[in-house]
Amino acid sequence: MKIAVLYAYAQNSKKTLVEAVSKALSDGISSNGYDVDVFDMFPSVGYVKLSFYDYVVIISQPMSFFSKAIPSVVFSFLSSAGVVSGKKCSCFIMSFSLRKQKVLHSLMNALESEGMFIRVSDYISGVNSAYVIGKHLKVD
Repeated sequence: MKIAVLYAYAQNSKKTLVEAVSKALSDGISSNGYDVDVFDMFPSVGYVKLSFYDYVVIISQPMSFFSKAIPSVVFSFLSSAGVVSGKKCSCFIMSFSLRKQKVLHSLMNALESEGMFIRVSDYISGVNSAYVIGKHLKVD
């Protein structure tokens, strides 16, 4: 089973944290024997096609501490990623926001507007919890 882990960040100072969390999550998933590819959404818009993947995991963060908005690259990436309608997916946000529930809701709306089926949605607090979440994520 092929799985794509996609991540989007709001500020360059937070890129390394979101990237490390995405890598830890993919390590946890691949420890179960799945083939996992990790993509940064910013340079991959228009180049990565999700049609070949069986499951998609998306990690994002809010635009700021007080914002409920997610990076706009999520919308542009999904609209140019091939056939994503009907794909099963999971979505996670980094939990350093005042309005965590609203940010997660915004990410879920972006995925559902493209026709994706969300199986799991949650917060990730750090690298260690990302590995554990990936290890126990049910993608079948």
